Amino acid sequence: MKLLIADDEELTREGLIASLDWESLGITQIFQADDGIHALDIAHSQKPDIILCDVRMPRMDGIQMVERLEEFLPDTSVIFMSGYSDKEYLKAAIKLKAINYVEKPLDPQEIKEAVLEAKERHQQKIRTRLSENLYSMEKTSHLALLFTKPYKENVEKVTQLADELSLGLTSGSSFTTYIVKLRTNEPDNSLLNNLRNDFSDFLTHYHLQVFYIQLHAIYHVFHIMGSCAPSSTALSAIEQYLEKQFHTFGDFFVGRGETVTGVGKVYHSYTTAVVTLQSSFFFEPGAILYAADIKTPPAGTDVREAADDAAPAFTDALLAGDRGSCTAILQNLYSTYFQNCTLFPNQIKDLYYKLFMSISDSRVKLKLNWEPGENNTQESIMEHLESCFTYQELHQMLVSRTEQFFQSIDSYVPEDTTIFLIKDYISKNYAKDTLSIKEISDHVFLSASYMCTYFKNQTGSTLNQYLTEYRMEKAMQLLSDGRYQIADISSKVGYSNGNYFSKSFKKFTGLSPSKYREKILK
Repeated sequence: MKLLIADDEELTREGLIASLDWESLGITQIFQADDGIHALDIAHSQKPDIILCDVRMPRMDGIQMVERLEEFLPDTSVIFMSGYSDKEYLKAAIKLKAINYVEKPLDPQEIKEAVLEAKERHQQKIRTRLSENLYSMEKTSHLALLFTKPYKENVEKVTQLADELSLGLTSGSSFTTYIVKLRTNEPDNSLLNNLRNDFSDFLTHYHLQVFYIQLHAIYHVFHIMGSCAPSSTALSAIEQYLEKQFHTFGDFFVGRGETVTGVGKVYHSYTTAVVTLQSSFFFEPGAILYAADIKTPPAGTDVREAADDAAPAFTDALLAGDRGSCTAILQNLYSTYFQNCTLFPNQIKDLYYKLFMSISDSRVKLKLNWEPGENNTQESIMEHLESCFTYQELHQMLVSRTEQFFQSIDSYVPEDTTIFLIKDYISKNYAKDTLSIKEISDHVFLSASYMCTYFKNQTGSTLNQYLTEYRMEKAMQLLSDGRYQIADISSKVGYSNGNYFSKSFKKFTGLSPSKYREKILK
Protein backbone atom coordinates (compact mmCIF):
# COMPACT_ATOMS: atom_id res chain seq x y z
CA MET A 1 0.00 0.00 0.00
CA LYS A 2 1.03 3.63 -0.52
CA LEU A 3 1.25 6.22 2.26
CA LEU A 4 1.44 10.02 1.90
CA ILE A 5 2.65 12.14 4.81
CA ALA A 6 1.57 15.79 4.55
CA ASP A 7 3.10 18.15 7.13
CA ASP A 8 4.88 21.47 6.80
CA GLU A 9 7.55 20.42 9.34
CA GLU A 10 10.27 18.30 7.76
CA LEU A 11 11.43 16.98 11.16
CA THR A 12 7.92 15.66 11.83
CA ARG A 13 7.83 13.89 8.44
CA GLU A 14 11.28 12.36 8.80
CA GLY A 15 10.62 11.40 12.39
CA LEU A 16 7.44 9.56 11.40
CA ILE A 17 9.24 7.64 8.67
CA ALA A 18 12.02 6.58 11.05
CA SER A 19 9.80 5.70 14.00
CA LEU A 20 7.97 2.67 12.58
CA ASP A 21 8.61 -0.50 10.60
CA TRP A 22 6.27 0.48 7.78
CA GLU A 23 6.77 -2.71 5.74
CA SER A 24 5.41 -4.79 8.62
CA LEU A 25 2.26 -2.64 8.38
CA GLY A 26 1.93 -3.39 4.66
CA ILE A 27 3.21 0.04 3.54
CA THR A 28 5.54 -0.38 0.55
CA GLN A 29 5.86 3.25 -0.63
CA ILE A 30 5.96 6.53 1.33
CA PHE A 31 5.62 10.01 -0.19
CA GLN A 32 6.05 13.42 1.47
CA ALA A 33 4.38 16.81 0.99
CA ASP A 34 5.00 20.10 2.80
CA ASP A 35 1.54 21.63 2.27
CA GLY A 36 -1.99 20.79 1.13
CA ILE A 37 -1.55 21.84 -2.50
CA HIS A 38 1.63 19.82 -2.87
CA ALA A 39 -0.15 16.87 -1.21
CA LEU A 40 -3.00 17.07 -3.75
CA ASP A 41 -0.53 17.03 -6.64
CA ILE A 42 1.12 13.89 -5.26
CA ALA A 43 -2.28 12.30 -4.59
CA HIS A 44 -3.26 12.86 -8.25
CA SER A 45 -0.13 11.19 -9.59
CA GLN A 46 0.56 8.46 -6.99
CA LYS A 47 -2.96 7.66 -5.66
CA PRO A 48 -2.00 6.85 -2.05
CA ASP A 49 -4.15 4.44 -0.07
CA ILE A 50 -3.59 6.22 3.28
CA ILE A 51 -2.76 9.86 4.04
CA LEU A 52 -1.26 11.10 7.30
CA CYS A 53 -2.08 14.79 7.24
CA ASP A 54 -1.45 17.76 9.52
CA VAL A 55 -4.54 19.88 10.13
CA ARG A 56 -2.81 23.26 9.86
CA MET A 57 -0.61 23.74 6.80
CA PRO A 58 0.27 26.73 4.62
CA ARG A 59 -1.60 27.51 1.38
CA MET A 60 -4.26 24.82 1.98
CA ASP A 61 -5.15 23.24 5.34
CA GLY A 62 -5.89 19.54 5.89
CA ILE A 63 -9.68 19.93 5.95
CA GLN A 64 -9.74 21.69 2.56
CA MET A 65 -7.34 19.18 1.11
CA VAL A 66 -9.51 16.21 2.16
CA GLU A 67 -12.62 17.84 0.70
CA ARG A 68 -10.80 18.12 -2.64
CA LEU A 69 -9.44 14.59 -2.28
CA GLU A 70 -12.94 13.16 -2.06
CA GLU A 71 -13.55 14.22 -5.67
CA PHE A 72 -10.99 11.85 -7.18
CA LEU A 73 -9.83 9.45 -4.42
CA PRO A 74 -12.96 8.64 -2.40
CA ASP A 75 -11.53 5.34 -1.14
CA THR A 76 -8.35 6.82 0.38
CA SER A 77 -8.28 6.73 4.19
CA VAL A 78 -7.13 9.86 6.01
CA ILE A 79 -5.55 10.25 9.46
CA PHE A 80 -5.27 13.81 10.77
CA MET A 81 -2.39 14.79 13.01
CA SER A 82 -3.58 17.55 15.31
CA GLY A 83 -2.72 19.52 18.42
CA TYR A 84 -5.03 19.59 21.41
CA SER A 85 -6.46 22.94 20.35
CA ASP A 86 -7.64 21.49 17.01
CA LYS A 87 -10.04 18.94 18.57
CA GLU A 88 -13.24 20.94 18.21
CA TYR A 89 -12.17 22.01 14.73
CA LEU A 90 -11.96 18.36 13.67
CA LYS A 91 -15.12 16.96 15.19
CA ALA A 92 -17.47 17.78 12.31
CA ALA A 93 -15.10 16.51 9.65
CA ILE A 94 -14.39 13.31 11.54
CA LYS A 95 -18.08 12.64 12.11
CA LEU A 96 -19.08 13.25 8.51
CA LYS A 97 -16.19 11.54 6.71
CA ALA A 98 -15.22 8.83 9.24
CA ILE A 99 -11.69 10.24 9.36
CA ASN A 100 -9.41 9.28 12.24
CA TYR A 101 -6.93 11.53 14.03
CA VAL A 102 -3.91 11.28 16.34
CA GLU A 103 -2.75 13.96 18.73
CA LYS A 104 0.57 15.73 18.74
CA PRO A 105 3.11 15.13 20.11
CA LEU A 106 2.93 11.91 18.15
CA ASP A 107 3.11 8.51 19.81
CA PRO A 108 4.49 5.79 17.45
CA GLN A 109 2.19 3.16 18.96
CA GLU A 110 -0.84 5.37 18.44
CA ILE A 111 0.28 6.04 14.86
CA LYS A 112 0.65 2.30 14.28
CA GLU A 113 -2.85 1.56 15.55
CA ALA A 114 -4.34 4.40 13.50
CA VAL A 115 -2.60 3.20 10.32
CA LEU A 116 -3.83 -0.38 10.83
CA GLU A 117 -7.36 0.93 11.35
CA ALA A 118 -7.07 3.14 8.24
CA LYS A 119 -5.76 0.18 6.27
CA GLU A 120 -8.79 -1.91 7.22
CA ARG A 121 -11.13 1.00 6.46
CA HIS A 122 -9.53 1.44 3.01
CA GLN A 123 -9.83 -2.25 2.19
CA GLN A 124 -13.47 -2.24 3.29
CA LYS A 125 -14.16 0.73 1.00
CA ILE A 126 -12.53 -1.12 -1.88
CA ARG A 127 -14.59 -4.25 -1.22
CA THR A 128 -17.78 -2.20 -1.05
CA ARG A 129 -16.97 -0.30 -4.23
CA LEU A 130 -16.08 -3.52 -6.08
CA SER A 131 -19.41 -5.00 -5.02
CA GLU A 132 -21.21 -1.88 -6.21
CA ASN A 133 -19.30 -1.90 -9.49
CA LEU A 134 -20.07 -5.57 -10.11
CA TYR A 135 -23.75 -4.92 -9.47
CA SER A 136 -23.70 -1.93 -11.82
CA MET A 137 -21.80 -3.90 -14.48
CA GLU A 138 -24.37 -6.67 -14.28
CA LYS A 139 -27.19 -4.20 -14.77
CA THR A 140 -25.51 -2.35 -17.64
CA SER A 141 -24.63 -5.65 -19.34
CA HIS A 142 -28.27 -6.74 -19.07
CA LEU A 143 -29.37 -3.45 -20.57
CA ALA A 144 -26.78 -3.78 -23.35
CA LEU A 145 -28.19 -7.23 -24.15
CA LEU A 146 -31.73 -5.85 -24.31
CA PHE A 147 -30.52 -3.23 -26.81
CA THR A 148 -29.64 -6.09 -29.19
CA LYS A 149 -33.33 -7.02 -29.36
CA PRO A 150 -36.39 -5.14 -30.70
CA TYR A 151 -37.35 -2.40 -28.24
CA LYS A 152 -41.09 -3.06 -28.35
CA GLU A 153 -40.47 -6.56 -26.94
CA ASN A 154 -38.62 -5.22 -23.88
CA VAL A 155 -40.03 -1.75 -23.13
CA GLU A 156 -40.77 -2.46 -19.46
CA LYS A 157 -37.42 -4.15 -18.77
CA VAL A 158 -35.46 -1.35 -20.46
CA THR A 159 -37.40 1.31 -18.55
CA GLN A 160 -36.88 -0.48 -15.23
CA LEU A 161 -33.13 -0.90 -15.75
CA ALA A 162 -32.75 2.69 -16.93
CA ASP A 163 -34.42 3.85 -13.70
CA GLU A 164 -32.25 1.59 -11.53
CA LEU A 165 -29.13 2.96 -13.23
CA SER A 166 -30.42 6.55 -13.01
CA LEU A 167 -29.77 7.10 -16.70
CA GLY A 168 -32.16 9.99 -17.14
CA LEU A 169 -33.14 9.04 -20.67
CA THR A 170 -34.79 11.76 -22.73
CA SER A 171 -36.34 11.87 -26.18
CA GLY A 172 -33.11 13.48 -27.39
CA SER A 173 -30.76 10.80 -26.02
CA SER A 174 -28.56 9.49 -28.81
CA PHE A 175 -27.11 6.03 -29.33
CA THR A 176 -24.36 4.73 -31.59
CA THR A 177 -23.51 1.03 -31.58
CA TYR A 178 -20.03 -0.27 -32.26
CA ILE A 179 -19.30 -3.98 -32.67
CA VAL A 180 -15.75 -5.31 -32.52
CA LYS A 181 -15.17 -8.76 -34.03
CA LEU A 182 -12.08 -10.66 -32.87
CA ARG A 183 -10.44 -13.61 -34.56
CA THR A 184 -9.79 -15.26 -31.20
CA ASN A 185 -12.61 -16.53 -29.01
CA GLU A 186 -10.37 -16.72 -25.93
CA PRO A 187 -9.22 -13.15 -25.19
CA ASP A 188 -7.57 -12.33 -21.87
CA ASN A 189 -10.51 -11.55 -19.56
CA SER A 190 -8.46 -9.32 -17.27
CA LEU A 191 -7.41 -7.22 -20.27
CA LEU A 192 -11.03 -7.03 -21.41
CA ASN A 193 -12.19 -5.85 -17.99
CA ASN A 194 -9.48 -3.18 -17.89
CA LEU A 195 -10.42 -2.09 -21.40
CA ARG A 196 -14.07 -1.83 -20.46
CA ASN A 197 -13.34 0.29 -17.37
CA ASP A 198 -10.80 2.49 -19.15
CA PHE A 199 -13.17 3.00 -22.09
CA SER A 200 -15.90 4.13 -19.73
CA ASP A 201 -13.52 6.67 -18.16
CA PHE A 202 -12.38 7.78 -21.60
CA LEU A 203 -15.95 8.49 -22.73
CA THR A 204 -16.65 10.79 -19.78
CA HIS A 205 -14.40 13.39 -21.46
CA TYR A 206 -16.99 13.55 -24.25
CA HIS A 207 -20.00 13.37 -21.86
CA LEU A 208 -20.82 9.90 -23.12
CA GLN A 209 -21.34 6.53 -21.46
CA VAL A 210 -21.21 2.96 -22.68
CA PHE A 211 -23.22 -0.25 -22.28
CA TYR A 212 -21.15 -3.33 -23.12
CA ILE A 213 -22.00 -6.96 -23.82
CA GLN A 214 -19.95 -9.84 -25.27
CA LEU A 215 -21.80 -12.09 -27.72
CA HIS A 216 -20.83 -15.48 -29.16
CA ALA A 217 -17.31 -15.20 -27.71
CA ILE A 218 -15.83 -13.10 -30.53
CA TYR A 219 -18.23 -10.14 -30.76
CA HIS A 220 -17.88 -7.18 -28.39
CA VAL A 221 -20.83 -4.78 -28.52
CA PHE A 222 -20.59 -1.18 -27.28
CA HIS A 223 -23.73 0.97 -27.20
CA ILE A 224 -22.55 4.58 -26.81
CA MET A 225 -25.11 6.93 -25.24
CA GLY A 226 -25.11 10.73 -24.99
CA SER A 227 -27.59 13.49 -24.28
CA CYS A 228 -27.24 14.53 -27.92
CA ALA A 229 -25.63 13.15 -31.09
CA PRO A 230 -21.85 12.77 -30.66
CA SER A 231 -19.64 15.06 -32.74
CA SER A 232 -17.49 13.72 -35.55
CA THR A 233 -14.50 14.52 -33.34
CA ALA A 234 -15.88 12.32 -30.56
CA LEU A 235 -16.65 9.44 -32.94
CA SER A 236 -13.19 9.66 -34.46
CA ALA A 237 -11.62 9.59 -30.99
CA ILE A 238 -13.73 6.55 -30.04
CA GLU A 239 -12.61 4.67 -33.14
CA GLN A 240 -8.96 5.51 -32.57
CA TYR A 241 -9.32 4.33 -28.98
CA LEU A 242 -10.94 1.01 -29.94
CA GLU A 243 -8.37 0.45 -32.67
CA LYS A 244 -5.49 1.01 -30.25
CA GLN A 245 -6.93 -1.09 -27.42
CA PHE A 246 -8.08 -4.11 -29.45
CA HIS A 247 -4.80 -4.28 -31.34
CA THR A 248 -3.40 -6.22 -28.35
CA PHE A 249 -5.96 -9.01 -28.94
CA GLY A 250 -4.79 -9.82 -32.48
CA ASP A 251 -6.80 -9.49 -35.69
CA PHE A 252 -10.08 -7.60 -35.40
CA PHE A 253 -12.69 -5.54 -37.26
CA VAL A 254 -14.89 -2.69 -36.08
CA GLY A 255 -18.39 -1.99 -37.41
CA ARG A 256 -20.22 1.25 -36.58
CA GLY A 257 -23.98 1.44 -36.80
CA GLU A 258 -26.06 4.50 -37.55
CA THR A 259 -26.42 7.12 -34.82
CA VAL A 260 -30.06 7.20 -33.68
CA THR A 261 -32.14 9.38 -31.38
CA GLY A 262 -34.31 7.81 -28.71
CA VAL A 263 -33.92 4.58 -26.76
CA GLY A 264 -36.54 2.91 -28.95
CA LYS A 265 -34.15 3.03 -31.92
CA VAL A 266 -31.04 1.52 -30.35
CA TYR A 267 -31.88 -1.80 -31.98
CA HIS A 268 -31.67 -0.10 -35.38
CA SER A 269 -28.18 1.16 -34.63
CA TYR A 270 -27.21 -2.34 -33.53
CA THR A 271 -28.60 -4.09 -36.61
CA THR A 272 -26.89 -1.66 -38.98
CA ALA A 273 -23.62 -2.34 -37.16
CA VAL A 274 -24.19 -6.10 -37.62
CA VAL A 275 -24.77 -5.70 -41.35
CA THR A 276 -21.74 -3.42 -41.61
CA LEU A 277 -19.54 -5.95 -39.85
CA GLN A 278 -20.51 -8.70 -42.30
CA SER A 279 -18.73 -6.77 -45.05
CA SER A 280 -15.56 -6.65 -42.94
CA PHE A 281 -14.73 -10.11 -44.29
CA PHE A 282 -13.64 -8.48 -47.54
CA PHE A 283 -11.22 -6.04 -45.89
CA GLU A 284 -7.85 -6.25 -44.19
CA PRO A 285 -7.84 -6.84 -40.39
CA GLY A 286 -8.07 -3.65 -38.36
CA ALA A 287 -10.52 -1.97 -40.75
CA ILE A 288 -13.31 0.21 -39.37
CA LEU A 289 -16.49 0.12 -41.44
CA TYR A 290 -19.53 2.36 -41.34
CA ALA A 291 -23.20 1.74 -42.05
CA ALA A 292 -23.14 4.44 -44.74
CA ASP A 293 -20.58 2.41 -46.72
CA ILE A 294 -22.86 -0.60 -47.14
CA LYS A 295 -24.76 -0.56 -50.42
CA THR A 296 -27.34 -2.80 -52.04
CA PRO A 297 -26.02 -4.79 -55.01
CA PRO A 298 -26.48 -3.06 -58.39
CA ALA A 299 -29.37 -4.33 -60.49
CA GLY A 300 -28.45 -7.50 -62.30
CA THR A 301 -25.66 -8.47 -59.90
CA ASP A 302 -25.79 -12.19 -59.18
CA VAL A 303 -22.95 -14.07 -57.51
CA ARG A 304 -24.43 -17.36 -58.70
CA GLU A 305 -23.97 -16.23 -62.27
CA ALA A 306 -20.33 -15.43 -61.52
CA ALA A 307 -19.96 -18.89 -60.02
CA ASP A 308 -21.60 -20.49 -63.04
CA ASP A 309 -19.10 -18.68 -65.26
CA ALA A 310 -15.94 -19.02 -63.14
CA ALA A 311 -16.20 -22.63 -61.94
CA PRO A 312 -16.52 -24.34 -65.37
CA ALA A 313 -13.81 -22.12 -66.89
CA PHE A 314 -11.55 -22.85 -63.93
CA THR A 315 -12.16 -26.59 -64.25
CA ASP A 316 -11.43 -26.54 -67.99
CA ALA A 317 -8.15 -24.69 -67.36
CA LEU A 318 -7.15 -27.16 -64.65
CA LEU A 319 -7.80 -30.20 -66.82
CA ALA A 320 -5.95 -28.58 -69.71
CA GLY A 321 -2.97 -27.83 -67.48
CA ASP A 322 -3.37 -24.13 -68.34
CA ARG A 323 -1.72 -22.37 -65.40
CA GLY A 324 -1.98 -18.92 -67.02
CA SER A 325 -5.76 -19.11 -67.45
CA CYS A 326 -6.22 -20.28 -63.87
CA THR A 327 -4.10 -17.39 -62.61
CA ALA A 328 -6.11 -14.91 -64.68
CA ILE A 329 -9.41 -16.28 -63.33
CA LEU A 330 -8.18 -16.01 -59.74
CA GLN A 331 -6.84 -12.48 -60.24
CA ASN A 332 -10.16 -11.40 -61.72
CA LEU A 333 -12.04 -12.86 -58.74
CA TYR A 334 -9.82 -11.05 -56.27
CA SER A 335 -10.11 -7.68 -58.00
CA THR A 336 -13.90 -8.15 -58.15
CA TYR A 337 -14.56 -9.10 -54.53
CA PHE A 338 -11.79 -7.55 -52.39
CA GLN A 339 -13.18 -4.61 -50.38
CA ASN A 340 -16.66 -4.99 -51.83
CA CYS A 341 -19.50 -3.68 -49.65
CA THR A 342 -22.43 -5.23 -51.47
CA LEU A 343 -22.11 -8.99 -50.92
CA PHE A 344 -22.16 -11.29 -47.93
CA PRO A 345 -19.31 -13.69 -47.04
CA ASN A 346 -21.42 -16.83 -47.49
CA GLN A 347 -22.19 -15.90 -51.08
CA ILE A 348 -18.48 -15.79 -51.89
CA LYS A 349 -17.70 -18.90 -49.83
CA ASP A 350 -20.23 -20.83 -51.91
CA LEU A 351 -18.39 -19.78 -55.06
CA TYR A 352 -14.99 -20.65 -53.63
CA TYR A 353 -16.27 -24.01 -52.42
CA LYS A 354 -17.06 -24.88 -56.05
CA LEU A 355 -13.56 -23.83 -57.08
CA PHE A 356 -11.93 -25.95 -54.38
CA MET A 357 -14.04 -28.90 -55.45
CA SER A 358 -12.97 -28.27 -59.06
CA ILE A 359 -9.37 -28.82 -57.98
CA SER A 360 -10.32 -31.96 -56.05
CA ASP A 361 -12.30 -33.42 -58.95
CA SER A 362 -9.59 -32.51 -61.46
CA ARG A 363 -6.98 -34.33 -59.39
CA VAL A 364 -9.06 -37.48 -59.49
CA LYS A 365 -9.64 -37.22 -63.24
CA LEU A 366 -5.93 -36.68 -63.91
CA LYS A 367 -4.94 -39.33 -61.35
CA LEU A 368 -2.76 -36.89 -59.40
CA ASN A 369 -1.81 -38.05 -55.93
CA TRP A 370 -2.72 -35.98 -52.90
CA GLU A 371 0.09 -35.01 -50.58
CA PRO A 372 -0.53 -36.14 -46.97
CA GLY A 373 -0.73 -32.52 -45.80
CA GLU A 374 -3.46 -31.56 -48.24
CA ASN A 375 -7.17 -31.55 -47.36
CA ASN A 376 -9.40 -32.82 -50.13
CA THR A 377 -12.58 -34.01 -48.45
CA GLN A 378 -15.76 -31.95 -48.67
CA GLU A 379 -15.79 -31.71 -44.87
CA SER A 380 -12.23 -30.43 -44.62
CA ILE A 381 -12.82 -27.88 -47.37
CA MET A 382 -15.95 -26.61 -45.61
CA GLU A 383 -14.03 -26.46 -42.33
CA HIS A 384 -11.31 -24.36 -43.93
CA LEU A 385 -13.85 -22.06 -45.53
CA GLU A 386 -15.48 -21.43 -42.19
CA SER A 387 -12.15 -20.84 -40.43
CA CYS A 388 -11.11 -18.00 -42.76
CA PHE A 389 -11.28 -14.65 -40.96
CA THR A 390 -10.89 -12.63 -44.15
CA TYR A 391 -11.45 -12.93 -47.88
CA GLN A 392 -7.70 -12.52 -48.35
CA GLU A 393 -7.11 -15.72 -46.37
CA LEU A 394 -9.75 -17.56 -48.35
CA HIS A 395 -8.37 -16.41 -51.69
CA GLN A 396 -4.77 -17.16 -50.73
CA MET A 397 -5.80 -20.66 -49.69
CA LEU A 398 -7.29 -21.22 -53.16
CA VAL A 399 -4.20 -19.76 -54.84
CA SER A 400 -1.96 -22.10 -52.80
CA ARG A 401 -4.14 -25.11 -53.56
CA THR A 402 -4.05 -24.24 -57.27
CA GLU A 403 -0.26 -23.94 -57.19
CA GLN A 404 -0.01 -27.33 -55.46
CA PHE A 405 -2.17 -28.76 -58.23
CA PHE A 406 0.17 -27.53 -60.97
CA GLN A 407 3.23 -28.64 -59.02
CA SER A 408 1.69 -32.13 -58.98
CA ILE A 409 1.27 -31.94 -62.74
CA ASP A 410 4.91 -30.83 -63.17
CA SER A 411 6.19 -33.73 -61.07
CA TYR A 412 3.62 -36.22 -62.29
CA VAL A 413 4.78 -39.79 -62.79
CA PRO A 414 2.04 -42.06 -64.13
CA GLU A 415 0.83 -44.25 -61.34
CA ASP A 416 -0.94 -47.57 -61.48
CA THR A 417 -4.69 -46.93 -61.58
CA THR A 418 -5.41 -49.33 -58.72
CA ILE A 419 -2.78 -47.77 -56.46
CA PHE A 420 -4.14 -44.32 -57.26
CA LEU A 421 -7.69 -45.40 -56.38
CA ILE A 422 -6.49 -46.91 -53.09
CA LYS A 423 -4.58 -43.75 -52.09
CA ASP A 424 -7.42 -41.52 -53.17
CA TYR A 425 -9.91 -43.51 -51.08
CA ILE A 426 -7.62 -43.28 -48.05
CA SER A 427 -7.23 -39.52 -48.52
CA LYS A 428 -11.00 -39.13 -48.32
CA ASN A 429 -11.70 -41.60 -45.50
CA TYR A 430 -8.63 -41.63 -43.23
CA ALA A 431 -10.58 -39.82 -40.48
CA LYS A 432 -12.93 -42.81 -40.03
CA ASP A 433 -11.75 -44.96 -37.12
CA THR A 434 -13.63 -47.87 -38.73
CA LEU A 435 -11.70 -47.67 -42.03
CA SER A 436 -10.53 -51.22 -42.77
CA ILE A 437 -8.56 -53.17 -45.35
CA LYS A 438 -11.81 -54.90 -46.31
CA GLU A 439 -13.55 -51.58 -46.98
CA ILE A 440 -10.70 -50.38 -49.18
CA SER A 441 -10.48 -53.67 -51.08
CA ASP A 442 -14.23 -53.58 -51.76
CA HIS A 443 -13.79 -50.09 -53.19
CA VAL A 444 -11.24 -51.29 -55.77
CA PHE A 445 -13.03 -54.65 -56.39
CA LEU A 446 -10.14 -56.83 -55.16
CA SER A 447 -9.77 -59.36 -52.40
CA ALA A 448 -8.13 -57.99 -49.26
CA SER A 449 -5.13 -60.33 -49.44
CA TYR A 450 -4.46 -59.70 -53.13
CA MET A 451 -4.81 -55.93 -52.70
CA CYS A 452 -2.31 -55.86 -49.80
CA THR A 453 0.23 -57.92 -51.78
CA TYR A 454 -0.28 -55.79 -54.88
CA PHE A 455 0.11 -52.53 -52.92
CA LYS A 456 3.34 -53.75 -51.27
CA ASN A 457 4.83 -54.84 -54.62
CA GLN A 458 3.95 -51.53 -56.30
CA THR A 459 4.88 -49.06 -53.50
CA GLY A 460 7.39 -50.88 -51.32
CA SER A 461 5.35 -50.36 -48.14
CA THR A 462 2.40 -52.17 -46.65
CA LEU A 463 -1.06 -50.67 -46.82
CA ASN A 464 -1.19 -50.34 -43.03
CA GLN A 465 2.14 -48.51 -43.05
CA TYR A 466 0.89 -46.11 -45.70
CA LEU A 467 -2.37 -45.47 -43.79
CA THR A 468 -0.50 -44.86 -40.54
CA GLU A 469 1.98 -42.52 -42.20
CA TYR A 470 -0.85 -40.64 -43.88
CA ARG A 471 -2.67 -40.20 -40.56
CA MET A 472 0.50 -39.12 -38.77
CA GLU A 473 1.27 -36.52 -41.43
CA LYS A 474 -2.25 -35.17 -41.03
CA ALA A 475 -1.85 -35.12 -37.24
CA MET A 476 1.41 -33.18 -37.55
CA GLN A 477 -0.35 -30.63 -39.72
CA LEU A 478 -3.22 -30.20 -37.24
CA LEU A 479 -0.85 -29.96 -34.26
CA SER A 480 0.81 -26.98 -35.90
CA ASP A 481 -2.52 -25.12 -35.60
CA GLY A 482 -3.10 -24.02 -32.00
CA ARG A 483 -6.88 -23.88 -32.46
CA TYR A 484 -7.20 -27.66 -32.22
CA GLN A 485 -7.14 -29.61 -28.96
CA ILE A 486 -4.95 -32.73 -29.00
CA ALA A 487 -7.92 -34.85 -27.94
CA ASP A 488 -9.86 -33.59 -30.95
CA ILE A 489 -6.95 -34.17 -33.32
CA SER A 490 -6.78 -37.88 -32.51
CA SER A 491 -10.39 -38.35 -33.62
CA LYS A 492 -9.86 -36.18 -36.70
CA VAL A 493 -7.17 -38.56 -37.97
CA GLY A 494 -9.04 -41.80 -37.29
CA TYR A 495 -8.09 -42.73 -33.70
CA SER A 496 -10.92 -43.27 -31.25
CA ASN A 497 -8.44 -44.08 -28.46
CA GLY A 498 -6.39 -41.04 -27.47
CA ASN A 499 -3.71 -43.06 -25.67
CA TYR A 500 -3.19 -45.30 -28.70
CA PHE A 501 -2.92 -42.22 -30.90
CA SER A 502 -0.25 -40.73 -28.59
CA LYS A 503 1.79 -43.94 -28.64
CA SER A 504 1.54 -44.23 -32.42
CA PHE A 505 2.50 -40.58 -32.87
CA LYS A 506 5.52 -40.88 -30.59
CA LYS A 507 6.64 -44.01 -32.41
CA PHE A 508 6.38 -42.17 -35.73
CA THR A 509 7.97 -38.83 -34.74
CA GLY A 510 9.93 -39.60 -31.58
CA LEU A 511 7.87 -37.02 -29.67
CA SER A 512 4.54 -37.06 -27.88
CA PRO A 513 1.81 -34.92 -29.49
CA SER A 514 2.14 -32.26 -26.76
CA LYS A 515 5.95 -32.14 -27.06
CA TYR A 516 5.69 -31.93 -30.85
CA ARG A 517 3.21 -29.02 -30.61
CA GLU A 518 5.41 -27.26 -28.05
CA LYS A 519 8.38 -27.59 -30.40
CA ILE A 520 6.58 -26.58 -33.59
CA LEU A 521 4.79 -23.56 -32.04
CA LYS A 522 7.89 -22.04 -30.43
